[in-house]
Amino acid sequence: MAVLNTAEGRLVAETEPVALAGLGEDEAIALETRVRRARNKATGQYRRPASAAVAERGARGEARPENQRARARAEAFERALASVSHRVAVLARESAAALRKERLEAARSAKRGQRDRPGADQMVPRQRRKGPEITGEPTGERALRSPARERSVRKSSPRAPAGRRSATASASPRAG
Repeated sequence: MAVLNTAEGRLVAETEPVALAGLGEDEAIALETRVRRARNKATGQYRRPASAAVAERGARGEARPENQRARARAEAFERALASVSHRVAVLARESAAALRKERLEAARSAKRGQRDRPGADQMVPRQRRKGPEITGEPTGERALRSPARERSVRKSSPRAPAGRRSATASASPRAG
């Protein structure tokens, strides 16, 4: 673009789809970082003078035409950042899929290795293993006292004040 200097133009050219296709994930992330920095710089250089011009002119619409070149630079970097970020996302998805496939294969091979181990046929499957008997009642110190148990005892105790009525009892009409 005409608003970019040589170095900025080269940076934006690196974000073209043909150039991005040859990059690996790490290179794409490094390019994304460089483009993001350039975009932030261009955006700042556009916004600071624009806000000062608004104060001088009294309206944003009056100040807008003076800063078109800086706005075009910021927009060019914004577009470049969008394309690089999209490429990084694509590469990250591919990398995650490959890693997932690798881990699943490692887990499958480890599982196959356990079956081939000597004595594996003599092991008791998990479903038939017997552990301690599980009952609904707490054991040990927990059987003596716990906040939950005390709440349930309190709720079921007949010590509720006799003078209070429930909301449903007081709302029902009395016979008589």
